[in-house]
Amino acid sequence: MEPLEGRRLWFVGIGGAGLSAYAQLARAWGAVVGGWDRVDTPYIDALAGIRVELAPDPVVPTGWEVVVSSAYPAVPGLPRAEFLAELVGLRESIVVGGTHGKSTTAAMIAFVLRELGRDPAWLIGSTVPQLGSNAGAGIGRLVVEGDESDRTVFRLPADVAVITNVELDHHAEFRSLAELEDEFARWSESARRVVRDVTPYSGELLLPGEHNRRNAGAALAALELVGVTRAEAEPVLARFAGVGRRFESTDLDGVTLVDDYGHHPSEVAATIAAARERYPARRLRVLFQPHLYSRTRYLAPELAAALAAADDVAVTEIYAARESPRDGVSGKLVVDALSDRGRLPAWMPTVEAGVDYLVRHAAPGDVLLTIGAGDVDRAPALLRERLGRP
Repeated sequence: MEPLEGRRLWFVGIGGAGLSAYAQLARAWGAVVGGWDRVDTPYIDALAGIRVELAPDPVVPTGWEVVVSSAYPAVPGLPRAEFLAELVGLRESIVVGGTHGKSTTAAMIAFVLRELGRDPAWLIGSTVPQLGSNAGAGIGRLVVEGDESDRTVFRLPADVAVITNVELDHHAEFRSLAELEDEFARWSESARRVVRDVTPYSGELLLPGEHNRRNAGAALAALELVGVTRAEAEPVLARFAGVGRRFESTDLDGVTLVDDYGHHPSEVAATIAAARERYPARRLRVLFQPHLYSRTRYLAPELAAALAAADDVAVTEIYAARESPRDGVSGKLVVDALSDRGRLPAWMPTVEAGVDYLVRHAAPGDVLLTIGAGDVDRAPALLRERLGRP
């Protein structure tokens, strides 16, 4: 009998990276699954054959057990953090937490385990092309990306807890870095085994950047704790090609597009540094979309410092996500902070305007980076269309 057999689970926000993965695993583990979202998303494609309601406002039919995304806290039901904790408790789990690198590190671990025949299950908050989906239902260990933005990760009962790094990124959730560090310390004490502060991997990787060498070091350390030797893991890790929107690159007849999810200053700096490493001596033009009013309010100077490493920068308006507008807080804070550093950034309020800017200025040999966690993910397709290439 599958562990969730007999349950009818309705996911509010099923089109998101997280809940779509939970729904896939719940279905594989025997539950009847359905859900609602505002719009169709690529993540829903993996849920073919189930009932999905698309509507402007949440739809919750009677007769279902409701699991609610943190994006819809007003909807009654089981918070997604509690449901994920239930899933993690059903299987020996490797849980990857931390501020940066969670998706990549978790995907590295799951990829190596699968390629070596260990048949893992996994729940990762991004597409992983080499794994085929953001969720898998093998009979081996469960590999999970744990999110600190709503404190979900701190509820997860990990066998192996991996902490990639700790920086304050969610200013509306945590009062200070000290509070965040205390939460991670408490969580690590609850785990059987912990991976933290590991040495970066110095071997062969397809992914550029010091941050990916650190991700690989953490992945290898976790794999060793579950019985995979470095001699087994390293050749497989060398074939890992990354996750969706983490330095996804496309060459277009002399112009290179790079799309990245980075939204914290450290992530933006790491992406630009990786581009310098991968494409030395080439001009880097960046379209950056700030994410969240709270983050932009507190980190505009740090974002500007990171962006200043590029040759040319255009900044859009803030992608609000789950937050409401705040007086005096806009993407212009980042523009002003760049100007204070002696740079001349372009203020392009919309993604379309930013794409127009890149198209007007792109020259052969340029690298065009689109960076941000919002709908700037539309920019690569718009750029390909505008540049007249498939």
